[in-house]
Amino acid sequence: MKVQPLKTRIFKENENLVDFIRAHIKKIPEKSVLVVTSKIVALAEGRTVSDTSASTKEKLIRNESDFALQTKYVLLTIKDGMVMANAGIDDSNAKGKLILLPKDSFQSAAVLRKQLQKIYKVKKLGVLITDSRLFPLRAGVVGVAMGYAGFKGIKSYKGTPDLFGRKFVFSQTDIADSLATSAVLTMGEGRECQPLALITQAPIVFTEKINKRELIIDPKEDVYAPLFGSLHKKK
Repeated sequence: MKVQPLKTRIFKENENLVDFIRAHIKKIPEKSVLVVTSKIVALAEGRTVSDTSASTKEKLIRNESDFALQTKYVLLTIKDGMVMANAGIDDSNAKGKLILLPKDSFQSAAVLRKQLQKIYKVKKLGVLITDSRLFPLRAGVVGVAMGYAGFKGIKSYKGTPDLFGRKFVFSQTDIADSLATSAVLTMGEGRECQPLALITQAPIVFTEKINKRELIIDPKEDVYAPLFGSLHKKK
């Protein structure tokens, strides 16, 4: 698998995203995945707020979240089926504004994919919208898939035998977030100005239809839920 980050100029708010991509990518090969940071998708959609006061930010976070819990550093939230800090609302590289996440990253990915298929004349194309997240109890951020189109986001091993013939019961590979992490690693988090990347030769299955809830787990069924509940009670 190859991941090629793409250096660009700074993306402007309300700019046309397709035109921006065309200006920086001359060719997209078949069986590629185009990675786009959620920040420039949100900027293209005008998902910004000029008032950066603490009260406005907190109100936005709570409005954007399905659940919000105040912690020592941030509001820990659940949004779009994912745990994240501050509902993904960010003020880094934002030129004095707050940038929200795209309204519907899966829909944005699907629309963008159809437009790019026509422009670049490719059939098997994936589009992946990424952001960065923290893992519990680990330092540093990794990439996460906010939305995607054109490929299956998960690979299941359930019912298949392992090396010694024992059948897997639960094992699945999170394809979408794995691709996002590899892309974010090369694209960077600072002044790199690489909001786009092309992934080629990825071991994925391209498809026209996806299940946007295939990666989501009910919080009550999450394997970590008992651990954090127990830690909270011990305090």
